[in-house]
Amino acid sequence: MSYVTLSALPAGILFALVTSITPGPNNTMLLASGVNFGFRRTLPHLSGISAGMVLLMLSVGIGLGEAFVHFPVLYTVLEVVSVVYLLYLAWKIGTSGELKLKKGERRPMRFHEAIAFQWVNPKAWMMVLTAATTIHLSESFGMNVVAMAVVFYVIGFPCICLWAGFGTAMREVLSNPKRLRIFNVAMALLLVSSLYPIVMKLIGQGA
Repeated sequence: MSYVTLSALPAGILFALVTSITPGPNNTMLLASGVNFGFRRTLPHLSGISAGMVLLMLSVGIGLGEAFVHFPVLYTVLEVVSVVYLLYLAWKIGTSGELKLKKGERRPMRFHEAIAFQWVNPKAWMMVLTAATTIHLSESFGMNVVAMAVVFYVIGFPCICLWAGFGTAMREVLSNPKRLRIFNVAMALLLVSSLYPIVMKLIGQGA
């Protein structure tokens, strides 16, 4: 009978904490969303990230991770799509204007969009693939990924809330259009910089 063992739980919690709270595409965008839209309007984005991570983790449990092992080209395709989409998001953030714009001009990321983004988020894939193969909360692989999905949700959600909350706290300071523009450009550059390891890997593969 498969069960979850508590001996590996501290390692799972620590991994989820460190990977969730450190900078990455999700947290960079949440910080920018908190500044530009406030915490309440960023809640669907926050919820979508957590739900997306759970779905991604569960997908590894039903064999998607094995597909990358047997067909490495699929992971290369994923990396290329990730680079293109993150560059697009960086451009959108970098060209954002004032906080108060006409209705309909700008909006935060929606729940379903945040879920979908996890599938092209390189850090999210690193998190779930590493957790599934190195942290053993159960002898059953399927039970293990379910347990880690729960850990990611419980530990990860408060961590990413901190980024959106910090951004919201900065709204007054960045109400000045010039400061906001500088902040958004900085966030866009930070998002682009997160692509460096992937780009170097792709260049190495093509060399």
